[in-house]
Amino acid sequence: MPQPEAQAIEVSQQEQAVLEHIVRQANNPQWLVTRAKIILRAAEGQSNRRMAAEMKLTRNTVRLWRERWQVTAAQRAAVTTEENPSRALRDRIEETLRDAYRSGTPATFTAEQVVQIVAISCEEPPASGYPISHWTPKEVAREAIKRGIVERISERQVGRFLKRGGP
Repeated sequence: MPQPEAQAIEVSQQEQAVLEHIVRQANNPQWLVTRAKIILRAAEGQSNRRMAAEMKLTRNTVRLWRERWQVTAAQRAAVTTEENPSRALRDRIEETLRDAYRSGTPATFTAEQVVQIVAISCEEPPASGYPISHWTPKEVAREAIKRGIVERISERQVGRFLKRGGP
């Protein structure tokens, strides 16, 4: 079954100069260099399949950056009218090639809960009815649940909180 043709990529001379500079510069992050190479090769007319094989990437990765480049073409074109177009163009190209924001999973515990858990560890254990001289994460977790600060929490999570911001 024939594969669909890859989108044609247009790169201006200024953009090509910036992309080539990104590829040549030794201190650029690898993700930026790889994505700049994808755009340069796409501008030469290479297929997604060939680029993916030569660069050891997936075709979806190549397709994603090819599409992202096309979507942001108008924004890059608007940069040439600014006062310092070369610096602004480089910034815009780097912004185009940067990963999109990903929010990740929402926090399980609020900052207030974390503060209350850490505060437990600052108290004297006998005052809470524990016959020990120092808190352990296991006892802090039990006490946090007993006080209704959280419904449940592992002792490992308590240990992370205490390591990060405890006494």
